[in-house]
Amino acid sequence: MIRLLAVALAVAAPSASAPVTAQPANTATAILASGCFWCTEHDLELVPGVIAVDSGYTGGRVRNPAYEEVSAGGTGHYEAVRVTYDPARLSYARLLDAFWKTVDPFDATGQFCDKGPQYRAAIFPATSVETAIAESSKKAVAAKLKATIVTAIVPASRFWPAEDYHQDYAKKNPVRYKYYRFSCGRDARLKDVWGK
Repeated sequence: MIRLLAVALAVAAPSASAPVTAQPANTATAILASGCFWCTEHDLELVPGVIAVDSGYTGGRVRNPAYEEVSAGGTGHYEAVRVTYDPARLSYARLLDAFWKTVDPFDATGQFCDKGPQYRAAIFPATSVETAIAESSKKAVAAKLKATIVTAIVPASRFWPAEDYHQDYAKKNPVRYKYYRFSCGRDARLKDVWGK
């Protein structure tokens, strides 16, 4: 409900998705989901070695999905981000270390105040090497937290960029973003799980 309020306050935008941009040379990409893509995008942009983070949708059966379809929960897509990073400065394993700190790894119903399959946390490895790294990372988190981790590891599929008004939402709408993030209880829950 809070999420819908935040979206209603957002500036109206065209329904077309952001264009797919070419990947710069000597970079790698990773697709990750941790609930609200505004928050995931913002958090992962702060990781040294990350070049860009795009909000979008992945894992579903609908081609070129729109936010309204995905948020309603009927497309099978996750809200996700595509992270472009410099592998000379940031390994996939270290990126996953940063990712874990953005999720509640115990919630299989969504993340924070956003519930439904479209808001679940997941890692989407694109290769067998990335899959092995993701599985190892998940086991390490389970051992550290001494609990079963429900965050999914799902083979990567096509990433569909979200509409322009969702890109860099925290930068474009700082007051609305901060209100949403606080009201959703994201940081309070992350502190409960991960500490300071």
